[in-house]
Amino acid sequence: MNDFPSTQPGSGEGRLLAEELPGDNAPAQSVSELSGALKRSVESQFGHVRVRGEISGFKRVASGHCYLALKDDGAVIDGVIWKGQANMLRFRPEDGIEVIATGRLTTYPGRSKYQIVIDRMEIAGAGALMALLDQRRRALAAEGLFDEGRKRPLPFLPRVIGVVTSPTGAVIRDILHRLEDRCPTRVILWPVLVQGEGAAQQVANAVRGFGALAPDGPIPRPDLLIVARGGGSIEDLWAFNEEAVVRSVAESPIPVISAVGHETDTTLCDFAADLRAPTPTAAAEIAVPVRADLAHHIRELGARAGRLLARYQERAGERFEAIARLLPGPAQLLDARRQQVDDLGERVGRGLERRIAIARGDLAHAAGALRPALLAQRLARATERFEAVRLDPQLVTRRIDERRDRLDRIWRLAESLHPDRPLRLGYVRVEKRGGGVVASADAARTATALTLHFADGPVDVRTDRGGKAASAPVPAQPDLF
Repeated sequence: MNDFPSTQPGSGEGRLLAEELPGDNAPAQSVSELSGALKRSVESQFGHVRVRGEISGFKRVASGHCYLALKDDGAVIDGVIWKGQANMLRFRPEDGIEVIATGRLTTYPGRSKYQIVIDRMEIAGAGALMALLDQRRRALAAEGLFDEGRKRPLPFLPRVIGVVTSPTGAVIRDILHRLEDRCPTRVILWPVLVQGEGAAQQVANAVRGFGALAPDGPIPRPDLLIVARGGGSIEDLWAFNEEAVVRSVAESPIPVISAVGHETDTTLCDFAADLRAPTPTAAAEIAVPVRADLAHHIRELGARAGRLLARYQERAGERFEAIARLLPGPAQLLDARRQQVDDLGERVGRGLERRIAIARGDLAHAAGALRPALLAQRLARATERFEAVRLDPQLVTRRIDERRDRLDRIWRLAESLHPDRPLRLGYVRVEKRGGGVVASADAARTATALTLHFADGPVDVRTDRGGKAASAPVPAQPDLF
């Protein structure tokens, strides 16, 4: 039994080969033609749509394009954000955020699916924005960026204060005015946008730029930073909730005061800063003390030091008087010394008398040995000893004569060996003009200028291949011998 449909022509629906039949108004289309028709139909019908949903599966590829899905309880639609629009987003999309996406529907024939091409994306209401803020706060807190142990004490009296804020707003004027009233300090302003596109990156770059300044560079490095902005809605302050700003403040090597918004406004920058100020004006008050209060405090310290010194002197005088009463009087201190002086006076008298008696005995004994006859006898014996040891002058003169004869012989030998002595016999000493004796005819031929030394003086000559031309004689030198 054959289970396959019949393949014979005219057998109805069981045809094997496709062919156009009379009256058929649905010609076959290619897959591309059908996909193109669907694409045109969808794009013409849904050229502008706004979709509310929760972000899921968000990723940004190397090309800069972003791919995601928007979902709710009943459906899911794929979405794409091209690189140009992705760079213009005012927040970083994350999974779980409820948003409203504006764009157009299109199809992707390569996968038989439709998707929304997103031109603009906004957070769906303040509740969703607060949820994103809380989610980001928890993630950054888990990294330890908000730990109290990271907070640093502020300098008591900063010499230079760096301010990161808008140069045209009232914030910078309020800060400068309050600093001038309290304690004039040098202020360096780094102008930035405080809201809108690119504001977060400018604030982060300013904080890092201040930290990168060299302490001894042409622009002094601040001792304290103030990141400030006036009040506004959560959307206006959103730049200070961006991760780039929070990380730059947490990593700053300079202590930071966050003064963003009014007292009731709170941003993630406040958690990362070393200190949060309720307003920019309050930040200026926290940054520096009041100069008048400092001067008054210094005066009080000076007065207190003076009082302490006077009290110390008073107590020292009292202790001195108490100790002085315990000491003996001057008369009591001198009584023992007086008695000792009297005793020593008596001992000195007796000692002098005894010393005089001894000296008289010694003088009498020595006087006997000083008689003239004894002195003459001792002088005669000394004269005899002197005569016995006195030197004979002939011994000295003989040595001198021997040395003189030896010196004469050496001098005569040196005179006979003097190089100018043979010149008296008619000899000539030939030297080069620059110095050096010429000892051969070849050396004389090669030399261009010679000096002939005669007994009565030198003569300069020139040679020309064996010929000589005499020049003017050089004045004679005095004869050494």
